[in-house]
Amino acid sequence: MPVTAFEIRSREPFDGGRAFGNVGAYERVEGVLHYAVDPANESNLGIVDLAHAARDEQGRVRFQGDVTLLRPVDPAQSNGRLLCDVVNRGGRRFMRYNLATADALHPEVIPAGDGYLMERGWTVAAIGWQWDVLPANGRLALDAPSALDAAGRPIQGSIIVSHQPSTLVPHFMLSDRGHAPYTVADPQQADAQLIVRDFPNGTRQEIPREQWRFGRVEGGVVVPDNAHVALDGGFEPGRYYEAVYRTDICPVVGAGLLAFRDAASFFRYSTADDNPVRGIISNAFALGVSQSGRFLREFLFVGANLDEEARTVFDGIHLHIAGGRRGEFNHRYAQPSVIEPYSFGHLPPYAYDDTVDPRDQTVIPGLLTRLRARGGVPKMLATNSATEYWRGDASALHVDPDGARDLADPAEARTYLLASMQHGSGTLPLRYGLPGEPPTTINPLNICDYGPLFRAVIANLEAWVCDGVEPPASALPRLADRTALTRNRTVYDFTASTSIDTVAPKRMWSLPRLDFGPESAAGIGTYPAFVGLMGEFPTLVSAVDVDGNERAGIRLPDVAVPLATHTGWNPRHLDTGGLGETAGLSGSTIPFAVTAADRERTGDPRLSIEERYRDRDDYLAQVRAAAEALAADRYLLAQDIDVAVANAGARWDALVPAVVA
Repeated sequence: MPVTAFEIRSREPFDGGRAFGNVGAYERVEGVLHYAVDPANESNLGIVDLAHAARDEQGRVRFQGDVTLLRPVDPAQSNGRLLCDVVNRGGRRFMRYNLATADALHPEVIPAGDGYLMERGWTVAAIGWQWDVLPANGRLALDAPSALDAAGRPIQGSIIVSHQPSTLVPHFMLSDRGHAPYTVADPQQADAQLIVRDFPNGTRQEIPREQWRFGRVEGGVVVPDNAHVALDGGFEPGRYYEAVYRTDICPVVGAGLLAFRDAASFFRYSTADDNPVRGIISNAFALGVSQSGRFLREFLFVGANLDEEARTVFDGIHLHIAGGRRGEFNHRYAQPSVIEPYSFGHLPPYAYDDTVDPRDQTVIPGLLTRLRARGGVPKMLATNSATEYWRGDASALHVDPDGARDLADPAEARTYLLASMQHGSGTLPLRYGLPGEPPTTINPLNICDYGPLFRAVIANLEAWVCDGVEPPASALPRLADRTALTRNRTVYDFTASTSIDTVAPKRMWSLPRLDFGPESAAGIGTYPAFVGLMGEFPTLVSAVDVDGNERAGIRLPDVAVPLATHTGWNPRHLDTGGLGETAGLSGSTIPFAVTAADRERTGDPRLSIEERYRDRDDYLAQVRAAAEALAADRYLLAQDIDVAVANAGARWDALVPAVVA
């Protein structure tokens, strides 16, 4: 087995020894898994550069990664289900099923929330897989092997690193989000490039080499530094910059896919003494949120759901806010946190099964093509917010590449749009950015909390895998019922019905056809990617109603019984540059006028709150009815009807003065 040892570093009672219903107390185990994989094994052949890593005397490649394990203290209380959390940039995300969220400043803390998973006896493993995560504050990382040249040195080659600042900055690090950088091999490299664009799909302009250098600015002076790039006059807010250069490090980034697979396989199948849950796991599930959801799409694409013994690893997978893309998880010099356009992560496939490219009638292999050939296709439930649609890629999961017809669900998958939601669950109060920070958006951030919908997914997935109960039907924009429209059309309809300022579709991300050069099929790119006149894959979003809220998908009471217009996009604040672009993955909440007089005074075409509801009680009664309808369709757990009503009550109290209450 590829896991050679589980090195336990600490054990302690979880959540202070709290008893979770009849299951009782849980134990938290922190440790390191040691891996040794065979590059020649059929299940490993899709990992880029694994064949170039150093091998031990048995011909295996060794590496190690962090893991957190939560298990019932009494093994007899386990329900036999293992949930494996693909950590997001080192942070655990499974707590969302417990209606709890992680503390970004203290990722080592695991809030138990209401204990939903624990009360049902789940075993949970959070698995480190990302090579460039810096091991601090309990973040889970991977010590990946390096790809080596004939002389035993890391392979040198070309990489592209991008940055879009929100303020004027003198330099930026050659990494994404402050992770470990890809250092420059030669700071004096004459043919290195620094490129700028005014917006994501704008024209590239190369900045003359004499105007920039590799280094960081200290006291107005550029200090040589092989991990930063500095520009005379600084990097302007809102503009897209790309540095292209040769790097002197070469991690086997795809080893993270094997680490996740083999950790799960170890906990599920190993009978070794160092497996704390040996003999009690009957089914395994995976959760991926955002970046880690896109990781799971790559995991499926490379056929990683079969271990080295060709055993199925995961029976069920929840892909949350991953959209229709993959990411930089398995090519040379990949940056796993990158989400920007013009990366390997924007390449097809998007759909689960094979499609036909209308440009040349060639077959585009599907996400599941490799697994269909060998076996091991899991059950899959995908949940996306409006943001992933407006980002340009979510519709490609279920719309043909010519944009002319809907794709049928595979037998093993269902897909849901969380209508009018932003990428991450929203919170009160209304604000325009991070607390205490300057505003980053024009509209208030989306305040809707879709947590109750999120955790109904794991209940439906478990029932599907373990009991054969089919999940609810997919709920998403469809061409057939005219709820899937282009962004241009939806912006027109939105503006006409709400009079609210919107983003500019031509300045938003898209799915361009990219060419990374002759070795791209082997995971080796030529940068920057060639775009030329090859066109784009279609981008569709949900149609909106008269209030500007989305018509397709699962509509939370916030959308079905609204107090505001909610969107999955939000224009960048003028001070941050990028006029007309979206502010990252942020959505908007634009409250209705409270009274008819307020509406008439401001010219707001949307009905006011007093014109919709008699009072708070009337509003909450309609919310409860909407929540009960969702529960009847199994999009919401019955136990969370009261949660949805309480959330709605809090938003009424925040948005509506006492005069209407």
